[in-house]
Amino acid sequence: MAGLTSSTIGRKYAMALSAMFLLIFLILHLTTNLLSVLNKDAFNTASDFMGYNPFVQFLMQPILGFAVIFHFIMGFVLEIKNNKARPVKYESNNASVNSSWMSRNMIISGAVVLAFLALHLYDFWLHEISYKYVQGIAPNAERFWPELHEKFADLWRVALYVIAFVLLGLHLAHGFQSSFQSIGARHPKYTPVIKAIGKWYSILIPAGFIFIAIFHFITQ
Repeated sequence: MAGLTSSTIGRKYAMALSAMFLLIFLILHLTTNLLSVLNKDAFNTASDFMGYNPFVQFLMQPILGFAVIFHFIMGFVLEIKNNKARPVKYESNNASVNSSWMSRNMIISGAVVLAFLALHLYDFWLHEISYKYVQGIAPNAERFWPELHEKFADLWRVALYVIAFVLLGLHLAHGFQSSFQSIGARHPKYTPVIKAIGKWYSILIPAGFIFIAIFHFITQ
């Protein structure tokens, strides 16, 4: 790990690997949450498994937490170092022509997504910690759907989630292909395919989460 983070190329490579891990997690997370729209019992069963399985709780969850923290720290570090090393600011270098808005503002969208994660952890993770380890309440597999459903009773919370997922989509639109580029996955034959997959990924994943939030709001 020290070798990966000791150079700019190494940091970009390490950040790309963490990004790919998070891309896979988002698919799994969305798949589980979509069950709350399709079938209450299936969502409760899946959530109960994820909430009490030792492998998930004591291995995968810490790895996920580390990946999130590492990815954002590397993003901020790379942004700071890039700004210091850049002799000419984007404004005087015709930025709108040479780069996309998303690529120039990854740090902004990333910061907003990070703030959203804080709200998301407050809504769900801290509740789980309190339920299982502070209050010590016995497991109840039927509680997960009602708890998720009531979180989206307030319009302001739904609005925050929608805004956050729109910005997540903008972040993914550049980050998806950038992560593959950082590990050297560039080829005239494959790069257009990666870009196309990244485009649809950055649309469908946030749209799925937005749909879930709106569904639970309008079905209160």
